[in-house]
Amino acid sequence: MTRPLVPAGARIGVDRTKVEHYGWRMAVLDLKRKLAILSDAAKYDASCASSGAEKRNSLSGPQGRGKGVGSTEGMGICHAYAPDGRCISLLKILLTNFCIYDCAYCINRVSSNTPRARFTVKEVVDLTLNFYKRNYIEGLFLSSGVIQTGDYTMEEMVRVAKSLRLDHDFRGYIHLKLIPEASPELAAQAGLYADRVSINIELPQDESLNILAPEKDPAGIKRAMGRMRLSIEDHADPARKAGRRKFATSQSTQLIVGADAARDGDILARSANLYGSYKLRRVYYSAFSPIPDSASRLPSMRPPLMREHRLYQADWLMRFYGFTQGEIVEPGEDLDLTVDPKTAWALRHRGDFPVDVNTADRDTLLRTPGLGTRGVDRILSARRQTRLTLADVKRVCGSTKRAQPFIVTADWTPGGLTDAKGLKASLVVPEQLSLF
Repeated sequence: MTRPLVPAGARIGVDRTKVEHYGWRMAVLDLKRKLAILSDAAKYDASCASSGAEKRNSLSGPQGRGKGVGSTEGMGICHAYAPDGRCISLLKILLTNFCIYDCAYCINRVSSNTPRARFTVKEVVDLTLNFYKRNYIEGLFLSSGVIQTGDYTMEEMVRVAKSLRLDHDFRGYIHLKLIPEASPELAAQAGLYADRVSINIELPQDESLNILAPEKDPAGIKRAMGRMRLSIEDHADPARKAGRRKFATSQSTQLIVGADAARDGDILARSANLYGSYKLRRVYYSAFSPIPDSASRLPSMRPPLMREHRLYQADWLMRFYGFTQGEIVEPGEDLDLTVDPKTAWALRHRGDFPVDVNTADRDTLLRTPGLGTRGVDRILSARRQTRLTLADVKRVCGSTKRAQPFIVTADWTPGGLTDAKGLKASLVVPEQLSLF
């Protein structure tokens, strides 16, 4: 028997005026349909280091006989990295994709004509436990649209984590997305039950956020980040740690790339400020994806994916290679998409090269194209025993193609190659054409 459609606001407390204005109606959905909607809606959040898991379907196989065990297709399972560096599988979902806000860049905005669903707290808890017991996942990433108020939404998310931890003694990984408008007390509770938390600042420039998401408060987002930083540091203090519950070890955020006019230098300047001011573990970059019925002030095309990739490389240079943001790219400028940021820097500073891998210090080696942190550490270890040749460097680093024009070894010197006019062209990796 078909159930009648009912006003969504009457079921979940969304502002009924907005619901009726935009014509939202929601039939009773089964759990699988909810999961399909709310896992798909969560894919736009990159701040759990998500990379889509390979989809597997028990109905398919080499013989197509449907005798496999376990499907992950459409089930919201993704890969992420835990605070200790482990790659883990997570159930990545929204509590609901109903939202009272009308952020122009968001597919779940109040004015968007998209299928809506909402989990109950018990449904999320049961899903997490069932997936965990079947070894599909090692944890949960939970975000949500804002319903009723920030406090109401945050309280529902905290109830999920609290139930998992206290009622079911769940020891898996939990990442909670904080609602900036929620009270400090609720954010602190989230930290007690989550391994990591995140607050998305979304756009790299406050002016853009004011235009595209006028209901959000950039200052309020920063205050929430600041309070969480203090709470994390307080709970990490060895002098106060004894006898206290574990607390989230870090926080992260996401910046959308290409939704506004911010250049790469502006984006990295914002990231450098976030790392310095709030001690974030990671800033994630998500290329803007055009959405149906979007505002005219948004781009009609997504930025090149290579731009997102170059930002991650530049971010890595700031965090692990000793580069400052200004050395990589100035505000108002964009990164070179044809070569990686470290190679681009080296080409602008050819006078600092070549460097001798047998005598150069670690900081100098880290600034050399083609040498990663592990490769540099292996070079420093190996050269204590012998003078390294080009073959030795290749063995410990895996390749010397990018490094050769910038290094000297016991049996190799680049000669005029370092200053050659065609050097950059020789280092450009051909881009694979898109199939779509």
